[in-house]
Parts: sequence; C-alpha cells; structure tokens
Amino acid sequence: MTTAPIEARLLEMVFPDHTNHLGTLFGGQALAWMDKAAFIVASRYARRTVVTARSEEVNFRVPVRTGQLVELVASVVKVGRSSMHVEVEMTAEDPLTGDRRVCTTGRFVMIALDSNGSPTPIPALPPASG
Repeated sequence: MTTAPIEARLLEMVFPDHTNHLGTLFGGQALAWMDKAAFIVASRYARRTVVTARSEEVNFRVPVRTGQLVELVASVVKVGRSSMHVEVEMTAEDPLTGDRRVCTTGRFVMIALDSNGSPTPIPALPPASG
C-alpha cells in the first residue's frame, strides 16, 4: 500500500517582474507561490480536487531580493473530514553564496471536493513514525 505524500517542495527564481520598486518580492507573489505549494501537497495527499478555504498567520520575516531562489516546503499537518491544514515555509537563498534564510511562513486550509463540488471525506493522517 502506498502512503499519500504529506510534503511537497518547489523552487522558484525571483525575477524583476516578481518584485516591487525596492527590488524585493511582492507579498502577493509570495502568497501565490505558497498557495500553489499548499495546493500541490493537498492534491497529492487527498487525490481529489482541492480548493483553498483559508490562509492564516502569514508572516513576512525578511525581504527576498531579485536574483534569489526561494524554496517552498509545504506539509500536511492536520486532516479533518474533508479539510487539510498545510504549513508552508519559504526560504530565500543567495545562489552565489548559499546563504539561506526563512523569509515567509504561513498556514493554509485546503478542502477536498467531489465531482459535484461538495466537500468530500479524505483519509486520516497516518500516525507519526518514531
């Protein structure tokens, strides 16, 4: 039996069209990438169509500059009947020096839907392995 993935990783490069007049990543772009990562892990976990129900406690810690890489790690941390709570951590990396800093964190609630667009049950989160 295959275990559903509970983590997804994405890499993005910050180009000038992702930034504001200060050369730092737009908050909306960061949120879009984080929501994308949450969507991917929730879709793979539930093997259903999923939608974002809520984003909460998004913290912008340090600015991300043009030319940096960002790595997003999304993890399913809690499962309800049809909902998945996903934590996303975004880390900025200087590709020349390797310096890495957690820049943004947030939580997203994703809902699994059936073919009629109604919330549908999903499997329980497996017990943590020790």
